[in-house]
Amino acid sequence: MKAKISIITLGVEDLERATRFYGEGLGLPKYDFEGNISFFSLEGTWLALYPKEELAKDIGLPILPQAGFSGITLAHNVKSKSEVDDVLTQAVSAGAQLIKPAVDVFWGGYSGYFQDPEGHYWEVAYNPYEDLT
Repeated sequence: MKAKISIITLGVEDLERATRFYGEGLGLPKYDFEGNISFFSLEGTWLALYPKEELAKDIGLPILPQAGFSGITLAHNVKSKSEVDDVLTQAVSAGAQLIKPAVDVFWGGYSGYFQDPEGHYWEVAYNPYEDLT
């Protein structure tokens, strides 16, 4: 297997709301596609939004009640501390909930977290040691 992720698919309760958040709110470039799914073109991969119920059905699993942290976060790295603050502000303005304001972190970077309107957690980080942008 190649070390590559082609598509990250988030199961969502409200496809229209989630599509609006990522497209209009965060400004991700949306790919026009017919059907009950939304695609956003990212650098090196795609982000897909698909109804959670349909995704579970496709896998052949029941939907379990969500309680607490699922153990998964998505990360967006930027080039400066001020850009971390800008992205967190943009996400909150678009309807996200600020979970952890950005702070200097133990590994020498600067990061904070938001939760999208569907409950997915995103870290926004500046890493002074590695250009992951």
